[in-house]
Amino acid sequence: MPSLNYETTCRLHEILEGLYRKYNRFERITPDPLQFVYRYTEPGDMEVAGFLAAALAYGRVQQIERSVDNLLNRMGGSPFEFVVNFDDSAAKKLAGFRHRFNTHQDICELLELLRDILQQHGSIEACFAAGLEPHDPNILNALTRFTKTLLTNYENKTGAVASKGLRYLLSDPANGSPCKRLNLFLRWMVRDDDVDAGLWKSVDKAKLIVPVDTHMARLCRFLGFYDRKTVSLATAVEITRKFAQLVPADPVKYDFALSRIGIVEDCNGRYRPKCEDCELLEFCRNRGSF
Repeated sequence: MPSLNYETTCRLHEILEGLYRKYNRFERITPDPLQFVYRYTEPGDMEVAGFLAAALAYGRVQQIERSVDNLLNRMGGSPFEFVVNFDDSAAKKLAGFRHRFNTHQDICELLELLRDILQQHGSIEACFAAGLEPHDPNILNALTRFTKTLLTNYENKTGAVASKGLRYLLSDPANGSPCKRLNLFLRWMVRDDDVDAGLWKSVDKAKLIVPVDTHMARLCRFLGFYDRKTVSLATAVEITRKFAQLVPADPVKYDFALSRIGIVEDCNGRYRPKCEDCELLEFCRNRGSF
């Protein structure tokens, strides 16, 4: 798709900045799963809690909240210590856990992989940063290396291919997945404002990819950012490039604010009277969305 014209860019930037000021506030985080990062104050605990919350961030919002809360409660006061010392005794504490089609066995396998990289690297960030290359245009190559490291470690330890459930928790960009949940985790860790935690200092936020879910895909189609029929990794990259035209140094800046329109304001793409109060109404109408 062509670049946004100057007039559209200026108008859209103005609107998105207004949405950012409106929604990007700490008190608006709940019910986003990001809330679970701030349950803790130690960086190691925040990082592990964030990774698990993002991994389970699929399905209905209330279901995600219940599942992440359930999992973290089983792990005690320090998710980091629980994972770095994970053994058969710890695994028993997760018996019966389930989030949609992911079972406690999937979670145990994931925690074993996290344990190994925490013991080797000290943090998830250090493991991820080991796959970063200065010339990479974005984080996708590093993300691919990260997921392949985990899955290869699993195969080397077990002699088996990772289960469908574990592979779902560790979606691989090499397979064309938009990797919404892993990109969401990276946004939480890398960006630093009233919402995002900014724990990681080794990754440039300019290289992040927009976490594209159903809500973001719908809104970005309304904005004219893409016209593909399916949402894939290529779609996420295309959307990110459009946002980079607005804010080159921080293309994921508006993700949280826009996701509030879908999640909190319950936008479903159909016109309702409350749409008259939405800042994006003119784009929906101009695109003939309804």
